[in-house]
Amino acid sequence: QVQLVESGGGLVQPGGSLRLSCAASGNIFSINTMGWYRQAPGKERELVATITRGGSTNYVDSVKGRFTINRDNVAKLYLQMNSLKPEDTAVYYCNAAKSGSTYWGQGTQVTVSS
Repeated sequence: QVQLVESGGGLVQPGGSLRLSCAASGNIFSINTMGWYRQAPGKERELVATITRGGSTNYVDSVKGRFTINRDNVAKLYLQMNSLKPEDTAVYYCNAAKSGSTYWGQGTQVTVSS
C-alpha cells in the first residue's frame, strides 16, 4: 500500500502563486509515474501534470508555461503553480502508479479569487 498526503492549497488572488506538495509513504519502492489531477465543482477529474521516475513530464495544455511538476525523490512530489487563474480553482489530488495499481491522496483545495 501507498499513502499520499497533499498540502499547500489555499486561497490566492488571480495572478498569484502556490506550491503544492505530496508526501508518499508506505511501500513506495517501485513507484513509477506520479502526477497531479484536479476536479472542479460539477466537472470530471482531469489530469494536470505527470512525471515519470526518469523525470519525463507531461502537462495539460491549459497549464503549460504556468505550472511545473517535479519530484526530489520517490517520496516527495511538488506542483509549482504560477499565474493562477480563476479557472484553476479545484481540488487537487496527488496520484501514484505502481505495479498496475493507482493510489490517490485525499486532495487539497485551491481557490483562485479576488
